[in-house]
Amino acid sequence: MRPCQRCCIPVLMSDSSLDLPPAAATQQDGTYATLRQWITVGKFIPGERLKIRDVATAMGIGHMPVRAALQRLAAQGALVNSPNAGVAVPRLTLAEFDDLLQVRMLLEGEAAERGSVRLDASQKQTLGLLCQRMSVALKKDDAMDYLAANEDFHVLLYRAAGSPMLFGLIDTLWLKAGPISNQLFDYPQARAVLNDAHGDVMRALAQDDSAGVRRAIERDIFVAGQFLRQHYRKKTQCLP
Repeated sequence: MRPCQRCCIPVLMSDSSLDLPPAAATQQDGTYATLRQWITVGKFIPGERLKIRDVATAMGIGHMPVRAALQRLAAQGALVNSPNAGVAVPRLTLAEFDDLLQVRMLLEGEAAERGSVRLDASQKQTLGLLCQRMSVALKKDDAMDYLAANEDFHVLLYRAAGSPMLFGLIDTLWLKAGPISNQLFDYPQARAVLNDAHGDVMRALAQDDSAGVRRAIERDIFVAGQFLRQHYRKKTQCLP
C-alpha cells in the first residue's frame, strides 16, 4: 500500500470522530486517507459499489472505520449513496465531464506555472525520475504504477506553487477524475502518448520556461480527456 501524499492536508472531521478515543480517531483518519487516495488513482471505476465488508478485508481492518470513511467521502461527493445498496462511485454526465476537464486545465495549469519557478534542483531531478518511471510503466502496461507515478509527479509540481488553497481545490477535482483515469488504458493509442506532456514539462523546466510548463500540463489534461471522452460516449449509459 502506497503512503498517501495528502496526509499533511487538513481534512474536515465529523463531530462523531471528535468524540472518539485518539487511537480510534487515528484509524478512522488513516482509513479515510487511504480510501481517498484509492479513489484518486482510479482503483475503483464509475458505478462500482463499495461494500464495507470487501473494503475492510482489502485493508485488513474492521468494519467501523471503513463505514465512517465511506460516509465521509459520500458527504464530500466523492461517493454517492445508492438506495439499499450502500455507496457507489458516481458516474459523470458528459456535460459534467467537460466542465471538470476545463476547470482542471485552468487550476492545474496555474499551479504548474507557479510551481515551476520554485522547484529546486533536487525536486527537478525527482520529477525526471518519475517521468522515467511512467515510461517504464506504460511499456509494461502497468496502469496502477503509471497512475501512482503520475500522481506523485503532479503533486510535487503543484505543491511547489506554495498555495495550499489552490492545491486543495485541485485535490478535490482529482476525487472526481480518479475513477475514470485508469480507463485510459483501454486504448493502446492513448498509452503511446500519455507521457509525452511530462517530457515537455521537463524540457520547459530545463529552459526556465514557466509558461511552457503550464502549456504542457494543460495539454496533458486535454489529451487524456479526449480519450476519456471517447470512452464515455461508447460505454457510459447515462450519456446522450
